[in-house]
Amino acid sequence: MKLGLQIVDYTVQGGPAHLAQALAEVARTAEAVGFDAIGVADHLWQNPHIGGPEREHLEAYTVLAFLAAHTERIRLMTLATAATFRSPGLLAKTVTTLDVLSGGRAWLGIGAGHYEPEATGLGLFFPPRAERFEILEETIQLCLRMWHGEQGDERPFVGKHVTAQRPLNLPQSLTRPHPPILIAGSGEQKTLRLVARYGNACNLYPMPDIGHKLDVLQRHCEEEGRDYDAIEKTCAFVFDVGKNGEKTGELLGQLDRFAGLGIQTVFGRVEPPYDLASLEILGLDVIPAIAGL
Repeated sequence: MKLGLQIVDYTVQGGPAHLAQALAEVARTAEAVGFDAIGVADHLWQNPHIGGPEREHLEAYTVLAFLAAHTERIRLMTLATAATFRSPGLLAKTVTTLDVLSGGRAWLGIGAGHYEPEATGLGLFFPPRAERFEILEETIQLCLRMWHGEQGDERPFVGKHVTAQRPLNLPQSLTRPHPPILIAGSGEQKTLRLVARYGNACNLYPMPDIGHKLDVLQRHCEEEGRDYDAIEKTCAFVFDVGKNGEKTGELLGQLDRFAGLGIQTVFGRVEPPYDLASLEILGLDVIPAIAGL
């Protein structure tokens, strides 16, 4: 099992003037202690579960580019981009740019989106749920078209919602055949079927039904002719080691349970979010202990 750090909170002591330094320190520390990936929330307003829109939040791909400049090894992705928030061609180009400038470390983390007040508040496109899933699939299809070969498959792409007359992509991504695609969400009929069809990874909620969700994914893989074992199974969580590591044993038990259900990578946030000591405890006492799970 591997750990990924999830960055979702951009409120720091001293205010926004201190945020760049805090983010750089967190990213460097996470990489140094052995985290495998960093995932950042792709929102423009803060999630209601973490304080709501009156709390600070930064645009995700700008943050990822900043983190790329302060790290060397760690994978970089959003958890997860709403497919309707950006033009699909622009999204493919943005992830390609991150991949090139990070030396081949970018992933496309994507989903159908869910935070309607944020979208309507800022004038972003947010159609009904069924249409969002159609756009999600066509967005992935266009990204794959743009990542094909040396400069993209330049034949016109014409979908129900997404159109691109010349899917040229230069420079091409460094990661071949393309930046891995993580599809976030637990919906059994649509999301997990899209994972089976296109995904290199899934990202599930840490609910008691994870085992059932993975069984559903495996059935979809059989129907789609995909190798279930080739899909990385991830979930989101909170890494609570306590003030001085006194909860490390409890966390190890939780991670062991996830591993037993089939989860391979756990993305978690630490509380408080910029506590380097917690990251160091995770690197010293947790990451080596779970490496064999």
